[in-house]
This record gives sequence, structure tokens and C-alpha cells, in this order.
Amino acid sequence: MAYRLSAAGARVLIIEHGGSDIGPLIQMPAALSYPMNMRQYDWGYQSEPEPFLNNRRLACPRGKVIGGSSSINGMVYVRGHAMDFDHWAETGAQGWAYADVLPYFKRMEHWHSGGHGGDPGWRGTSGPLHVSRGPRRNPLFAAFVEAGRQAGYPITGDYNGHQQEGFGPMEQTVHRGRRWSAANAYLRPALRRANCRIIRALAQRVVFDGRRAIGVEVLQNGQKRVLRAGREVVLAASSINSPKLLMLSGIGPAAELRRHGIGVTADRPGVGQNLQDHLELYIQMAASQPITLYKHWNLLSKAMIGAQWLLTKTGMGASNQFESAAFIRSRAGVPYPDIQYHFLPIAVRYDGQAAAEGHGFQAHVGPMRSASRGHVTLRSADPLEAPKIVFNYMSHPEDWEDFRRCIRLTREIFAQEAFAPFIKHEIQPGAAVQSDAELDGFIAEHAESAYHPCGTCKMGATSDPMAVVDAQARVIGVEGLRVADSSIFPRITNGNLNAPSIMVGEKVSDHLLGLAPLARANDVPWQHPEWQSKQR
Repeated sequence: MAYRLSAAGARVLIIEHGGSDIGPLIQMPAALSYPMNMRQYDWGYQSEPEPFLNNRRLACPRGKVIGGSSSINGMVYVRGHAMDFDHWAETGAQGWAYADVLPYFKRMEHWHSGGHGGDPGWRGTSGPLHVSRGPRRNPLFAAFVEAGRQAGYPITGDYNGHQQEGFGPMEQTVHRGRRWSAANAYLRPALRRANCRIIRALAQRVVFDGRRAIGVEVLQNGQKRVLRAGREVVLAASSINSPKLLMLSGIGPAAELRRHGIGVTADRPGVGQNLQDHLELYIQMAASQPITLYKHWNLLSKAMIGAQWLLTKTGMGASNQFESAAFIRSRAGVPYPDIQYHFLPIAVRYDGQAAAEGHGFQAHVGPMRSASRGHVTLRSADPLEAPKIVFNYMSHPEDWEDFRRCIRLTREIFAQEAFAPFIKHEIQPGAAVQSDAELDGFIAEHAESAYHPCGTCKMGATSDPMAVVDAQARVIGVEGLRVADSSIFPRITNGNLNAPSIMVGEKVSDHLLGLAPLARANDVPWQHPEWQSKQR
């Protein structure tokens, strides 16, 4: 938004609590597990004990750094499926159907196929956000795609183009060996303009004159001050911090606000509700050949990879290592993919802990559209106190059915001939885990967040009592205030959320400037012709 607004001549002030993103731990793609586990860069949020996951507290990393969560994420680039956005429009977010948002995806992209084919007519090639593909040199990446074909699934040359469903190359926000975050793509060019600047401060609440937002109260160097807005205030603080800021500003469920002694500016019961996320499991296999990334999982190899990257921005450090992917349907009658795969040629967790068995590989797998909903609420009126986050993961019976299907379908894929030269045995869940009850126990103990929280400031019709913003991202019930991040998603989209979150910023900037929306697209995406009767 800073990039588009300042380019149009508007004066923009960005309030950022986090510090610099300079340094190899953020800029080197292969180092992705480090910044999301460092309090220097991450807010360090955790869920409350999740009652359906053995009361485990799950990590909820959110970027506390220039570039926000795009500076600490896994750099996977997924637009979402066309039907995701059509559902948004059908449920009250008019003007956000796939035909409406596709031109904004094209505007923001600078797409590089990497010689792996794709759908050029569906992609943008001159935008600020570079999107590339890894080299896929490890034979396991090709084995995963071929195993999918052998199992009867389609191959897709570009899941962000004409056909999402199928197996194929995964895309990443990496350019010339560097993480291409929102900071590198948008913020740095914007800050080179005289009408855009940034200050380091903690936003505490939006300040109102009656029902109009006129500024933001911040804490800077231990002192409170009010920064006044000449035109509008825009929250882009994440699906956790945006609802928190709204509630601290008197916008939210009236009873909840009064309980914390906060005056009510607008009674919006949907603020903080509708919290959604993607859960995933790591299905891990021990490798029969020493060809995985585990050979680099030692200090000497990491130092050599880091040195090569620092000098040349090439080598193993220049990729996030998620280079093959898949989107499939769990069963016949599902109109579009509801399962996502990330394939990784090492058995490792997001916290950087490798499997004790040594050489291995894994598929990250999880359902895309859980019916479970959670919420974000205040602990107190203190802006320095972390909010209370309850996802209610696995609270819907269908969640358990969906995850069991994920495990069984993944085992079937790994059982294909393409993996025969590479698999020694299953690490987890393990061959002994077979019954529904055994699988449920594994799910409850091992399901992890994919770090895709969204939905807590839902976009919808002004007549919807649970909507927080209208179709132009204006907060309902007040003036001069918008929200532009993943919190406004009515329903979670397929895959990782960085791409649709950036698209929101692109589109909302046009709304704020009063520009006519980009011309609707006429492209018709692929749907399995026999989806009603066949699973693949």
C-alpha cells in the first residue's frame, strides 16, 4: 500500500514496531527456519491450550520486522484457487471474485518460469514482486511429481495459472538468490520517494474524533504521542494484531470491550472472530540413499553454504528447498482441491530439528478448508500484553476424517514405483499406525500450524452483523479507517497466504485512491471434468 499510494502522490507514514531485515538470517532463503524462531523478528505468539490437540500450545509466528511476516515466512507463493475468491464474492465481498482479483495478481507479479513451462498468459511479468522456481536438482523432487502421476493424479505446469489441481513445481518469492519480501519488493522503492517515510514505534490504538479516525497513538522511545492522519488510517498489522488494535481502539464486541474498561466506538461483534488457519502433518520417510539435504545438516556444511551465498547469492542457500508441490481433491464430489502438499528432501521440523534417523524426506500435507473457527481476544486494555489466541483446531468432526484421508492418500503416493529406489521405511506416523483411532492419536500429538492465520476482521456486506469491513475494506461503523491484510479474508484460501495478502494491499490501495478497479479478467480456470464422480 505504501508503494501504490506514494506512487499516486499521497503522503504515507508507515508505523513499524520491528527493526531491520538486513542480514543473512532473513535474506538467505535456506535460513527460513531461523527468523520465525527469533524474538528479534517474531512476536512470539502462541495459542492457548488447544482442547482437541491434547491441550498443546501451538506457535503462531507473526513478523515483527520490516516486511512483516513476508520477512520470516517460507517464501512459498500460492495465489489460491479461483473458487476461493468466487466464494468471497458470493458471501458478501462484492468485487472480490476471481475475475476481479486476477488482474491484481498479474499487476503485482514479475514471474520467472525457470524453464519449467507454465501459463504465461495467466501471469504478470512486470510487477514488483518477483516469483521464481527452484532448480529442482535433487531427484526426489521429480520422484514426488512422477509418483503423483503414477497414482493417477494430473500434472500441472503452473498451479498459479490455468490449473491448480495436480503435481508440479512449487513457486517461491526469491529473486537472484534473495528472499523477495514485501520490504524488498514494495517498501524500499516506496521509501526512495520523498512522500513516504517510516518510523519505528508501537501502535497502541487508533484515535477518533467522534466516529472518524484522525490518527494513531504510538509508543516511541518510551513516550506516547499521537500521529495525525491527513486522510485515512490503514491497519495492516496481521490477523492477530489488527483485531487487537481495533479492540484497543473501541471497535469490537461491546461487552468484551467494556469488560476491559474500553469505551465503545463501534459495536462490531465480528472483530477477532472467524479465526482460521491451515494445520498440517509431516509424513516422513527414511531414505535408502544418502541424497537428501541431511548431508548438509552439520556446522561445516552450513558454514560453506552460507559463505557461498554471501559471496555469490547462489547454491543451496538460494532456495527455500520447497521445489515440488501438489493440490489434490480428497474425494469425489469435492469441486476443487482441498489438500495441499509441500515436498521437502529432508525430514525436519520448522524449528530446525531434524529426524533422528538421518537421511529422510517428507511431505507436508493438510486440508485446506476446515470448518473449525477460533478467535482473538484481549487479555487486558494494556497494548503491551499479547492477545489471547484460540484456534479451536480440530473442533469439527470432519477435520478428523479429512486428516485421516490426508495420511492414507500420502502413503499411497509414497508407495508408487517412482519412490521405490529411495524409501527405506516410514518414520512417521510409522507402519504400525493404521486404524482410525491410531491415526487420530498421531494427529492430536503431531499436527502443526502451517502459519496461515486469517479471517479475524471479515469482509462482507454491511448488513452482515459479523462483518468488520465492507467490500472496500472500510471498517463498518466508523469513517477514515481500513484494514488491509489477511484478517479481512471471509474464508481461508487454498495454500500459503502471502500472495493473497499482498493482493489485498494492491486492491485496497486502488479503493483508497478512488480509482476504478482493474478490468475484470475473462480467463476460465480448469476444473476436473469428472469431479462429481472421481477423486482423481
